[in-house]
Amino acid sequence: MKAAGLLLVLFAIYGCSGKPYVVEPDARADSPRTSKLYVVSHGWHVGLAVVAEALNPVIPDLKERFVGAEYYELGWGDEGFYQASEITTGVTLRAIVWSRGIVVHVVALPASPAGYFPVSGVVHTCLNAEEADSLGRYLANSFRRDADNNLVELKRGLYGDSQFYEGEGRYHLLNTSNKWAAKALKSAGMELSPTFKLTADSVMKFVEQNRKDCTL
Repeated sequence: MKAAGLLLVLFAIYGCSGKPYVVEPDARADSPRTSKLYVVSHGWHVGLAVVAEALNPVIPDLKERFVGAEYYELGWGDEGFYQASEITTGVTLRAIVWSRGIVVHVVALPASPAGYFPVSGVVHTCLNAEEADSLGRYLANSFRRDADNNLVELKRGLYGDSQFYEGEGRYHLLNTSNKWAAKALKSAGMELSPTFKLTADSVMKFVEQNRKDCTL
């Protein structure tokens, strides 16, 4: 019982900490829901996809790197785990207890995420202007910047026209890639506690059950 209590305390502590932090939208705002946020399941983690025009003003480096992109898909995670050619027990344990750093993976999509990932689970919800703005700021805060405030490019990404960047934050057991996605959803106005959203399935299920329709 004592061990279980200690674990709950640790969850509570880490559930409210860890960069990037949630950016709370204005809950009083009620503008039309016209911005789609897509969540893509990749098995062990999820990616988030938004219209490129929504992110270009807050992360202009992406517009320069991915000319003509229709959508961006973003993921966040441990450098060694995310870039590993093979996921082994050793790679997983190193990510949890001794992370080398954080990366953000960005993919330029030429079409809707539902069409680009035909064999992956893809769900979406619709945001109002205030929610889209707070989500954009959260995603922008996920990148680490150099002394000139530019994104720091690393190696090429995993598929398509993609790129790894240095990320902000610290990866550990209670601050995983799916926790990052859950904090993004909260920044997008969804009423959830990111603390226990540690698996891709839990994130996907929440969006499926709580999605908002777009305003026609």
